[in-house]
Amino acid sequence: MKKEKTTLCETIKRLGYVHNSQVKLYGETFELVSDPIVVGDNLVFVDGIERRSGILRRVRIPLPIVLIANKARAA
Repeated sequence: MKKEKTTLCETIKRLGYVHNSQVKLYGETFELVSDPIVVGDNLVFVDGIERRSGILRRVRIPLPIVLIANKARAA
């Protein structure tokens, strides 16, 4: 199962959720300070600093993105 999680993490990184990138999630812009953290098959988090407030938050990567990554990984 460890190999699957690593592969999912790498696929999500290729989608742009990688350390030192900016992404917009849930209406907020984040500067990512970690690579994706895979907790389960459909549960992936990333640590980011919220641009407006400067607060470090652990944010869940939206399920549709994780499902796209899983589908790309299966292909």
